Amino acid sequence: MSDKHSEMNPVSGEKVEVDGIYQTEWGREEELKRGERFPADPILGNTEWDLKELSYDNHHEGRTDPRLVPKKEDPTNKNLSSPRGHIDRGDK
Repeated sequence: MSDKHSEMNPVSGEKVEVDGIYQTEWGREEELKRGERFPADPILGNTEWDLKELSYDNHHEGRTDPRLVPKKEDPTNKNLSSPRGHIDRGDK
C-alpha cells in the first residue's frame, strides 16, 4: 500500500524520468526533459522537485483540428434535421 507520506520527491542531481514542469520547495518552476538532471536551486542549493504538469508532444502547430471546430449554421439552409427544428403539431 503506497502512502503519500512515504513517497520521496526527486532531488537535485537525480535524473528526470518524465518530461514536465517541476517546482522547487520555494515555488520556482522549470520545464525539464527526460534524461536531464534536476538542477540545484540558485538560492537553496540542492532541493526537492515536485512534478506539477506533464509535457505532451501533440505533433501539431498549436491549431485546433478543423474537425473539432463547430461550423456556423447557414440561415438559408431549409434542412430541418435538428429535432428542435421540427414544428410541434402534435403529429409525433
